[in-house]
Amino acid sequence: MNRRKLRGDSLTGRITKNWELYLFIAPAFLYFLIFHYGPMYGIQIAFKNFIPTKGIMGSEWVGFEHFERFFNSYYFWDLLWNTLSLSFYELAIGFPLPILLALAFNEVRNGAFKKTVQTITYAPHFISIVVMSGMIITFLSPSTGMIVKMIELVGMEAPAFLTDPRWFKTVYVLSGVWQSTGWGTIIYLAALSGVDPQLHEAAIMDGASRFKRVLYINLPTIIPTITILLILNVGNILGVGYEKVLLLQNPLNMDSADVISTFVYRTGLVSAQYSFSTAVGLFNSVINALMLITVNRIAKRTSDTSLW
Repeated sequence: MNRRKLRGDSLTGRITKNWELYLFIAPAFLYFLIFHYGPMYGIQIAFKNFIPTKGIMGSEWVGFEHFERFFNSYYFWDLLWNTLSLSFYELAIGFPLPILLALAFNEVRNGAFKKTVQTITYAPHFISIVVMSGMIITFLSPSTGMIVKMIELVGMEAPAFLTDPRWFKTVYVLSGVWQSTGWGTIIYLAALSGVDPQLHEAAIMDGASRFKRVLYINLPTIIPTITILLILNVGNILGVGYEKVLLLQNPLNMDSADVISTFVYRTGLVSAQYSFSTAVGLFNSVINALMLITVNRIAKRTSDTSLW
């Protein structure tokens, strides 16, 4: 009997018993295995002097030489500062806004108005990054930009949004807020839909105002969701996507627009320094992983919510 029980509890037994479920998750499993874990074989070129004609195995092993070169370079601290400051700026502005917008949407009782506003705020999410970057450049053009003309119309001097390094991070973050805030409310609205109406009824009977009901009923309900998304966001703190940054870059704003991801693109694909760019990218990924683990442990110790 014990043998039968062990056989039924084994991995093969579970797969045989629930083969439909395992077949259902097989495509996602294969996707991550082939396109995410498979390419990790190439990480070793970060420790080699990779020459395409010799291949990965035939290239010379150099250890941490590329990492030392990056850490000792004059641009290391500039890249790290630009990446961290842009990420934290985006996190500080872009993370709370979907929460506030979701709480506001949840309090709207006019169905037609609510759907209209939701559609307007969701719509920018479906604009591609290339088109969005083109719109930003068009709106902020010094000669024909709509926003620049509006500022000049009220008698003010418009700053050089596209060429002044001091304005790059603000333009990047606020345009990202415009594009993603509405879409980010979906998860929080889904969490708010699970609030027990009886809690609000009891609070109303006790004389609680709408603001207090939002503060003491709605907000605590979505705290676990907020915690999980915050962990994921902090875990990707150095993962600033290169597409939008690259499209908004120009020689005049490079002092604040050059981040680690654009540096990897430039050194790896443009300059063909494959080993060096892989080392920089690996450093970026390791820091992100350490941040994710650290924040998850902090969340686990301070609350009951964590990724694992």
